[in-house]
Formats: sequence, C-alpha cells, structure tokens
Amino acid sequence: MKFDFKLLFYLLLIPLTSACEQQSSGSYTQEKMGPATDTLRIETLRKASIQNGFVSVGALQSKTDSAKRSIGGKLFASKTLSLNGNISCQDCHLDKFGSVDGLPNAVGAGASGEGGARMASGGQIIPRNVLPLWGRGGPNFDTFFWDGKVQSENGVVVSQFGDFAPSSDPLVVAVHLPFVELREMIADTPEVRKDLVTEDVGSAEVVFNTLAGRVRQDPDLGIQLAKAYQKPLENLTFSEIGDAVAQFIRHNFRVKKTKLHRFVFENGPITQNELNGGITFYGRGRCASCHNGPYFSDFDFHSIPFPQLGFGKNGFGNDEGRYNVTFNPSDRFLFRTPPLYNATKTSPYGHSGSLRTLDEAIVAHFDPLRVANFQKMSIQERSNFYRRMKAAPEDTVPTTLSDTEVKELVAFISMLDF
Repeated sequence: MKFDFKLLFYLLLIPLTSACEQQSSGSYTQEKMGPATDTLRIETLRKASIQNGFVSVGALQSKTDSAKRSIGGKLFASKTLSLNGNISCQDCHLDKFGSVDGLPNAVGAGASGEGGARMASGGQIIPRNVLPLWGRGGPNFDTFFWDGKVQSENGVVVSQFGDFAPSSDPLVVAVHLPFVELREMIADTPEVRKDLVTEDVGSAEVVFNTLAGRVRQDPDLGIQLAKAYQKPLENLTFSEIGDAVAQFIRHNFRVKKTKLHRFVFENGPITQNELNGGITFYGRGRCASCHNGPYFSDFDFHSIPFPQLGFGKNGFGNDEGRYNVTFNPSDRFLFRTPPLYNATKTSPYGHSGSLRTLDEAIVAHFDPLRVANFQKMSIQERSNFYRRMKAAPEDTVPTTLSDTEVKELVAFISMLDF
C-alpha cells in the first residue's frame, strides 16, 4: 500500500510533542469527550484514514434482489435447515449481540435460549467464537472464517469443496458450510459419524439434498423460493437456498454510514478522545499495519497471543488456526485479522472468545502476559501460550500503550459502529 512517509513521520512524532502530551496523557475524562479543535491533527487523521484504505460507505455496497433476500431472511431464521431441525442461523447471529451470540465459544446443535441461558442449555459446544456478519459479501470481502477456510484467490474460490465449490461467490460458498458442520447445525452423534463423516464432499451433498427436499415440501418457503428464482418447485436445489441466504446477509448486514465516514468525508465532528485514538491507531500503535483497507482488515493471518478458552479446534485446549487449512507449519496459531465495523458490539473477542472487553483485546497485542491467567492454565495450556507468543511477529507489535491510550483507541474504533 502506497503511503505518505511525511505523514507517517508526523503520526509517529505527535506523541513526542509537548502539546500532544497534554492531550493524550492523563485520564480519560468527560472534557475530552467534547469536540476536538486541533485543525492540523484533524486533517492528519483524515488523510491517514484514506491512505490506509478507508472508503466511502457507497463503495462497500453490493446489489441484491429484493425477492431473493426476502426469502433468504426466512431461511436464515428457519430451523428447517438444520439436519436435526433444532437450530437456525439466526440462533447464533442475534441483533442484540451485534450479530453474534455474546458467548466465548458458540453453542450449536441442541441448544436453546440466548446468552448465558444458551450456554447452560446442553447444546454442543463449537470451539470458536461466533464471527459477526457486518460487511460480509461486500465488494472485495473475500476471506471467510477465523482460519480462512473459504477464500477467493485470483477469482478462484478455495474451500473444503476443492474443485466442487457450489458457487464462484465466496460468500455463497461460506454460507454452505455451517449446514454441514458437526456440532454447529448437525448433532455430533455416532449415527451421524457412521453415515455422513467421509473424506469427500458426497456426504455434504446428502445433507444438502435432504435440506432442499424439506424446503420444497414447506408450503411457505418452497413456493416463495421458487418464485424468487423463477424455477419450478421440483427443480429447487440447495444452490438457490445458499444464494438466498447470502443475498440476505449481503443486504441485512451491509456496512452503513458511520461517525468515521461523516468525519472523513463530510467534515463531521470528532471528540478529543476519538482524535487521540485515531492518531495512535495510524501512528505508533501500529494498528493499521493489519487493520487497514475498506473493512479495517488486511484479510491476512497473524498470531496474537490471546489466551485459549475451551477445548480448542485441535483439542486439549489447543487451536492451531490457519494450519488446519493449509497444513503449513508456519501457519500454526495464525488467524484472520478481524474487521472492525461494529467491533464494540461484538464481545467477547478472539478466536475462542477469551477476552471480555475490547480494552483487553487491545492490551493483548502488546502485553499478552497481562491478560493471561497462568494460575488456571495447565502445563499444556502454558506451553501452547508460549508457542503463540513466539509466533507473533515483532514488526506488528505496537509500542506499549497507557490505559488512557487504550481507552482512546476504543473511542476511535467506536466511530466504526452503526
């Protein structure tokens, strides 16, 4: 990414100047919640935002078909689309939790209720934190899931489907996977493992055909889906179902105008705390080294030594992240950079939801020992934590930040809420 090095020098220099020390040091006060007036710093932040890939909200919109997204919303909320008939997409993607479930690890098949009640309901645990849906399906949003198991590379979708991807649209491919994921939307039972767990996509097709058959037989869903896609009812397949759900996600969770958009592109106001946080974000905090581009993600994979919560994707309290997709040893403990739209609404944080607040998640980037509870870790868990620390790249680790600076960063990130 081309960058103005004079601007970079200024961003790094700002915290060293006496004027800025008065503004960014000390406590996070009500006074600093008022409008900022430092014209030079305001214009510097606007320029840094644009140079690091921030774009107008209009550039992040994708066209959808109203009839298809309407039935897609019904399918998103329907338990008909789980093999056991007891969970829907909506059960784990709730508006009240910012399109996630508010839990550290997701609770899938067999669960009921919301929040803590869902955790205690006896459902099957999925060893990763639910990902929010904001911006999914927007232009150039082409890497999905914590480990990037669905990714568009040079126009080719790379996924678990191999050469048999159900679509050239990575969002549609990503939508297909939860319906065939054990514990997520299929109960993990001996019968299921005996009949459906194989080394090819044939088992997935069995599930897709079963679910499509249910939709065809549903007097509401089937007729509306057939009408939206202008196909005879008997010709409907899971391809139409996946596309309809993707259309709903693409529209319902589209990026909307934020305070940062109004500040950068409409000369809107910014508070002193937000301004200080923005200067740190693009300056010595080095946040933009990974959180850049239109979605505040480079869609690359990095190791941030967050504590591991739960049994982990690889078992025994371990999750090897991107390695599970590529089997490249250098990819161990790497996870996709999370986009930052509505980030303040989607706690807890990290691939296993081990950090409760955004403040803690930020601190883990430069002082991971501060948020790790070694007293409760087993020897194996401590060993894995040390390995995650070793995998963290030094060039993206920010300078140590004060608690005030961390809160100012949160204030700036909150400008991406809508």
